[in-house]
Amino acid sequence: MRTADFDFTLPPELIAQTPAAARDQSRLLVLERATGQTVHRSFSGLLEYLQPGDALVLNDSRVIPARLRGRNTRSDGKFELLLLEENGVNDWWAMLRPGKRASIGVKIQLLDKVGEASTIVATVLEINPEGHRRLQFTGTGNILGNLDELGEIPLPPYITRASPRPEDKERYQTVFARADGSVAAPTAGLHFTPEFLEKIRARGVTVCFVSLHVGPGTFAPVKAADLSQHVMHEERYHVSAETAQAVNDAKRVVAVGTTTMRVLESVAQKNGGQIVPGQGRTRIFIHPPHEFKIVDILLTNFHLPCSTLLMLVSAFAAPGEMHGREMVLRAYAEAIAQRYRFFSYGDAMLITG
Repeated sequence: MRTADFDFTLPPELIAQTPAAARDQSRLLVLERATGQTVHRSFSGLLEYLQPGDALVLNDSRVIPARLRGRNTRSDGKFELLLLEENGVNDWWAMLRPGKRASIGVKIQLLDKVGEASTIVATVLEINPEGHRRLQFTGTGNILGNLDELGEIPLPPYITRASPRPEDKERYQTVFARADGSVAAPTAGLHFTPEFLEKIRARGVTVCFVSLHVGPGTFAPVKAADLSQHVMHEERYHVSAETAQAVNDAKRVVAVGTTTMRVLESVAQKNGGQIVPGQGRTRIFIHPPHEFKIVDILLTNFHLPCSTLLMLVSAFAAPGEMHGREMVLRAYAEAIAQRYRFFSYGDAMLITG
């Protein structure tokens, strides 16, 4: 298939710049894949599509305040840093701007949120083929412990506000986030409140968690014209023994978000359709046609044109077949006509049946 097959036109005003007034007050578009029909609900209507014996699986990765500011200790030139992945204590891969000034050996003194110098210095150790820099931090026992005072939540590029607002620290984070490591939120999980999760459990549904640390590759455009030429970004995951058993024992598996889907399908493909506990890394690229091993229902948000996330959703709308793209793009056209809110802070979509 071609990347251009997944293009659509979205009015800019439908890109949600702020979250809904309350997490569970967003809208829900339900796509019934057996019939191709759509139903318009509020998010609370999700309860009606869950049954006793289901397993609802969420991604509990926590977004870290990964965007930092700094200055070159010799030239005083300014840098913006985005932490990507921890190799070890005070050893991180990061994106730096301007990258051309971040050569090996450059030392960057981190600044606090008002621009004052801190005691922490990042030294560029290595540059990988993608242009990311490996940084060694000194002046701190563990840079993770300083991020709340120095860093900002890295909002997606399509949220065009000049800077994060205080409420973003809470709202661009799921209420069940606990495993530090993401630079982008698993956004389908943003709709849940503790009270709503209790209602789900009260229906006899098992609520369980995986961890997939979302990297900036989730926003990266597909540059290849043909999908077979696209190289998928890699992300780290962890599955507990408790979650593995709950998923394997479930009547139906409901994945909350494309990140959760990627974990479950990656593990199931390696293990004959079963989920086993453990950790690893995945580059799974799900696009039509794709046979799904474990997930029965998908809750997700609305995704960018020509994105790998839209391709995954299209594959799930018609497993093993090619017409899911048409189903999803028709549903997206209806969502646009009905003025749904798109992307991270936007409304939700349920693919079932």
